[in-house]
Amino acid sequence: MLQDIRKTTQGTAAKVVVGLIVISFALFGIESILLGGGGSTVAEVNGEAVSPVELQQAVDTQRRQLIAMMGENLDPAMLDEQRLSAQALEGIVSRKLLMQSAREMGLTVSEAELGAVIAGMEQFQLDGEFSPEMYKSLLASAGFTPASFKSALRDDLILGQVRAGLAGSDFATPAELSLAAKVLAEQRDVRYLTLPLAPYLEAVEVSEADLEAFYRDNESRFMTPESVVLDYVELTLDDFRQPVDDAALQEEYRIRLDSYQYQTENRVSHILLQRGSGESEADFAARIETVQSELAAGKAFADVAAERSDDVGSAGNGGDLGFSAGDAFPPEMEEAVAALEVDAISGPVETDAGTHILMVTERRDSDPPSFDELRPELETSLQEREARVALLLAVEELRDIAFTADSLRTPAQELGLEVQRSEPVTREQRDGPLADPAVLRAAFSEDVLELGHNSEVLELGGDRYVAVHVQEHNKPALQPLEAVRDEIVRSLTRERAREALESAAAQAVAQLQSGEEGIEALAARENVEWQVELGVLRDSRAVPPAVLQRAFSLPAPSADSPVADYVIDASGDARVLQLVRVQAGSLASLAPEQESSLRQRIGSEFGALLQVEHEQGLRAEADITVL
Repeated sequence: MLQDIRKTTQGTAAKVVVGLIVISFALFGIESILLGGGGSTVAEVNGEAVSPVELQQAVDTQRRQLIAMMGENLDPAMLDEQRLSAQALEGIVSRKLLMQSAREMGLTVSEAELGAVIAGMEQFQLDGEFSPEMYKSLLASAGFTPASFKSALRDDLILGQVRAGLAGSDFATPAELSLAAKVLAEQRDVRYLTLPLAPYLEAVEVSEADLEAFYRDNESRFMTPESVVLDYVELTLDDFRQPVDDAALQEEYRIRLDSYQYQTENRVSHILLQRGSGESEADFAARIETVQSELAAGKAFADVAAERSDDVGSAGNGGDLGFSAGDAFPPEMEEAVAALEVDAISGPVETDAGTHILMVTERRDSDPPSFDELRPELETSLQEREARVALLLAVEELRDIAFTADSLRTPAQELGLEVQRSEPVTREQRDGPLADPAVLRAAFSEDVLELGHNSEVLELGGDRYVAVHVQEHNKPALQPLEAVRDEIVRSLTRERAREALESAAAQAVAQLQSGEEGIEALAARENVEWQVELGVLRDSRAVPPAVLQRAFSLPAPSADSPVADYVIDASGDARVLQLVRVQAGSLASLAPEQESSLRQRIGSEFGALLQVEHEQGLRAEADITVL
C-alpha cells in the first residue's frame, strides 16, 4: 500500500503542491500552519492554558542556556527535544501556579517600576544610557517582542515578591539557633598521617598467569563496543547559497528603512503621583496642583521630581525614564509624549500606575544606515531566506527518493550530492559529525540496522539534514589479550596495591585503637610525617577534606581513649586519623558576625523549605491537565 501511495505522489502536480507547502513553511514558519489561529493547548493549569508556542519558547530558552553553560562539554543527549519539553512544561506549570497565587494575594508591579528596571539593565545600555535599538535587537535575537518581554519581566518581579515574602516570613527561634550553634560550631581535635599509595604500586608484580586468569574471568570487560560504519548524505544551508540580485537588495533595504528601528525617539522625564490608601480625592488633587504650580513658577522639573515624585526609581535622576520610540511606556503616556514639544510640560496623564506630569527633554531622529553599510547584512539575510527555501525543497525530494531506494547512491546521484562514509560509530558516540542522538537512534533502529533500509531524512538543527545507510555492522567481539595487556596490568596493579594499602591502614588503626603504638611512633615507623589540628570546625580548610569528613562522622571519644579510623582519599592515599576530643559549640561562643551569619543561614534554609512547601501545596490543590 505504501508503494501505491508513493507512486501516486510522483507526478508533477503533486510535486508542485509539495513545493508550495515547503515554501510556506520557510516564509511563514510551520507554527503558522500547525499552531496558528486555533486555541490549541498542551496543558491547562487551573483552567489557564499553556500554548504550544509558550512551551516551545521555554524549550528554546533551556537549549540556549545548556549550550552556553556546558560549551564543548555538552552531551548531545541533553538537548533531546522530549526531555527538554518535559522539563520546560514542569517549569511553566510551577510558574503559572505561583503567578495565580500572587494574583490572589494582590501583588503587582507598576509601569514606572517596570520601566525603571528595564532602563537600568546594563545589557540594554550604550555608554551608560538606555538604547532602544539595542533593547529591540537583543529581544528579537532571544525571540521576544518588547510587549512579551515586559510581560515576562513583570511576572518575574511579581514572583520575586512572592519568594521574598515567603523567605522573610520565617525565622530562627532562640532554641533553634542554640541547637544549630551546638552542631555547626562544634570543635574537634584531630591527629592524622598519610600512607601514600605509590610505594605499594611499585611493589606489585603481575605474572603472565595472573594476566591470563584475569583476562578469562573478565572477558565482558574487554569486548569491543557494537558499532556501525555509515554511508550518509548531508544537506546544509550553505550548500544552497547563491548570489543575490541587486534589485532584491534594494527592495529589502527599502523595507528595512520603513521598519520600527529608525523611528523618532523621545527622551522622557516624569513626575509620578500615586494616591495613597488613606488619601482623600481632594488631598490628591491638591498634590497634583502643587506640582503644577511649582513647575509653572519656573522651578526645575528635575528638582520637583526629586521632591515630589512617588517613583523612587526615577526621582533620584530628575524623573528621567530614558528614550522611547513609541512603545516603551503605556499608550496614554506615549500619546502625550508625541504631542509635546521639547522642554514642554504636559498636563496630568492618567495610567494604571498613577498620574504623570511629563516633559520631553530630548528628541532625536535615528539616521538610517546607508545601503552600502547594510549591504552585507541584507545580502546574508536574503541569501539565507532563498537558500532555506531551496534546502527544504531538496530535503523533500531526498525524502521522496531515499524512501524507495536500496542505498543512498541513487538519491545522491539524482540530487548531485556526495555519499560520505563515516568511521565506526557506537551507540554511545559523543563526537564526530554523526554523534547526534537522532542519528544514533536511526542508525541502530530495526528498520535501518537489521532490514537494511535508508533512514528517514533527519533534521539535526542549524539547517542541517542527514540521511544514513548502514554499510557495515560490527558486533561486539572479544579483544585479543595483547590488545588489552597494559590495561589489565594497570588494573591488577592498582587493585592489589590498594588492597595492601588498606590492609596496612587497618593494621595501623588497630594498633592505635589498642594503645600498642602512638601516632608519633607509627609515623616514625612508616617514615611519614604526622599532624595535629586543634579545635577544627566543620568548614575548616586546614585539614584535608577526606580527613575532615571522616573526623566529623566518628563518635565522640572518651577522655582517655581516642577513636581511630582511616579513609582513602581521592588520590588513592590512605589517611589514618585519631579523633582525640570533641567540644560542643554554643551560641555564646560565636562572634556577633558569626551569630548574624548563622541566623541568616538558618532563616534562608527555612525560607527555602517554606517555598517548596508552598509550591507543593499549590500543586496538591491545583487542577493540572496535560493534553
